[in-house]
Amino acid sequence: MSASVLWTPSPARVQQSLLHAFMKRLERELGLSFDDYAALHAWSVHYPDLFWHQLWRFAGIIGHRGSLTVANPGDAEHAIWFPEARLNVAENLLAHERVPLNEPAMIALTEGGTSRTLSWHQLQQQVAAVAAWLDQAGVQPGTVVAGFLPNLPETLVAMLATASLGAVWTSCSPDFGAEGVIERFGQTQPKVLFAADGYRYNGKAHDSRARAGAIMAAIPSLSHRVEVPCLNDAPSPEGITPWSEILASHAHAPLRFHSMPFNAPLYVLYSSGTTGKPKCMVHGAGGTLLNHIKEHQLHCDIQPRDRVFYFTTCGWMMWNWLVSALASGATLLLYDGAPFYPDAGRLWQWCSEQQVSLFGTSARYLEALEKSGLQPARTVHLGALRTLCSTGSPLAPEQFDFVYRHIKSELLLASISGGTDICGCFVLGNPLSPVYRGQCQGPGLGMDVRVFNDEGLAVTGEPGELVCCNAFPNRPLGFWNDADGSRYHNAYWARWPGVWHHGDFVTQTLEGGMVFHGRSDAVLNPGGVRIGTAEIYRQLARFEEIVESVVIGQRRGNDERLVLFVQPAPGHALTDELSEAIRTRLKEACSPRHVPALILAVNDVPRTRSGKLVELAVRDVVHHRPVKNLEALANPEALEQFKNRPELDL
Repeated sequence: MSASVLWTPSPARVQQSLLHAFMKRLERELGLSFDDYAALHAWSVHYPDLFWHQLWRFAGIIGHRGSLTVANPGDAEHAIWFPEARLNVAENLLAHERVPLNEPAMIALTEGGTSRTLSWHQLQQQVAAVAAWLDQAGVQPGTVVAGFLPNLPETLVAMLATASLGAVWTSCSPDFGAEGVIERFGQTQPKVLFAADGYRYNGKAHDSRARAGAIMAAIPSLSHRVEVPCLNDAPSPEGITPWSEILASHAHAPLRFHSMPFNAPLYVLYSSGTTGKPKCMVHGAGGTLLNHIKEHQLHCDIQPRDRVFYFTTCGWMMWNWLVSALASGATLLLYDGAPFYPDAGRLWQWCSEQQVSLFGTSARYLEALEKSGLQPARTVHLGALRTLCSTGSPLAPEQFDFVYRHIKSELLLASISGGTDICGCFVLGNPLSPVYRGQCQGPGLGMDVRVFNDEGLAVTGEPGELVCCNAFPNRPLGFWNDADGSRYHNAYWARWPGVWHHGDFVTQTLEGGMVFHGRSDAVLNPGGVRIGTAEIYRQLARFEEIVESVVIGQRRGNDERLVLFVQPAPGHALTDELSEAIRTRLKEACSPRHVPALILAVNDVPRTRSGKLVELAVRDVVHHRPVKNLEALANPEALEQFKNRPELDL
């Protein structure tokens, strides 16, 4: 049975897209012709060196490209892209001529605060000032600079100033405990720490000064601490440099950019750390920039003067993805706070006022929005909105329906998926193809994305492992402190040599799209049949009586049984009737194998700080194994209610 089409781009939408302009350029310069996105993708995979070379030129990358696009292209794990090229990421984000300098580069809003705007000229001035101060503080190319900051204008400025010097930026969001930050920054040994005095979330103020002090004391490489005011304007303690002092003392500093090799490090991002010490993933300057421009301009159709919003913290790679939209001449919308405070309509009202072009969020947010009863199409005007992106977890078909019925019908809904591992996407949307209910539109250009079965054979129409079979420039440079590359190799390349194994359990559809079933390491296996957790969560989301749920496989002899934990909504309880309704829904909508042997009530479920469910931690607790890294969890106390449940011994 074919999937239903929810949206098809109009001829005008296609003609006005940057992807169409890119195809026309290939037609003019190379004599190529493409009937659809699938044909363009096939060409980009067969001729990746030509594709990335043409993308550099189309995007107008500032820098020296060199004569060689890729060295050793047949070895996906070790290929070197643009080995002769030099550029500076901050220059490409700040120094283009796509929009006038007096127009806004960034508009920021904090919970309970007022909106702040920086023009392109003001942003350049502040970056120049902070870069001059960093230079005086001894920051050089390759030096690590850290941010323990909310999603503020100052965070953007500090990152750009760091990049302008050819230094390396790394960050954690301020909701992390000191131990979790030390575990991350302690590995990368930064020289400078930018930290806010605190932040606001869900109507409460949270002080950060004590934790920032603990971080400074625990990491000997840190020699300077800069404080950004967020809660109040009280003077910074002695020995701490106030942000305002930097701007004042270097107000007339010139804007300079240090040219760096294409494969110089730009960012260090961290894995969630739920299975052990967080991995420090090093991402290169040129590969990150070029891939983000590809995803923004060709896939998301971000054009000059567009206004781009993504709900994210500075501890999630979507923040790094968002800020790269400056390279396309777009205005960034930065929000820091709770998405449903003081009410479910707060973000939509602000984005309506600011005429947002792209709204980015998580699947979990869209599910919660639907359950809140808010229908943005009825409450705000979204005439400028062209694209809605969702990531973080699989987007259920019912959320596709909700978006098109209650947010906007004429909209590219792009369910995108990739991760911190590549600081980008393997699968995402495009403005030429239809949107099918429940499907990501397809693989990214230049990425030979496939689905492998357990034997390593490519399959369509059946679930398997998401892989990428070719070299791509945003492949991470490696892991920090992994001199021989063995940890990096074992994480992605060991199962199938020369093939990137991503760890997602997916199905490639007959329409060319992708359906995500959950992480491979959380796949359920009752009776030897693999079941993606997303299949169960999708059905549970239909119950108004349930806020959250988490399902695991509990070992019983040589088999496993499914155990479902549900968090009832306020005013509801897990009754026999509700349990039976859950079992009936799963049996009829999925299969008898999807029906859990046990359904138990909890008052919270554990999540990472980026909002992802942590099935592995629950599974470890149920099997009386220690959870390796509680600091990775936003609510580690939730695990207590999964311990020693007598029902689990029956």
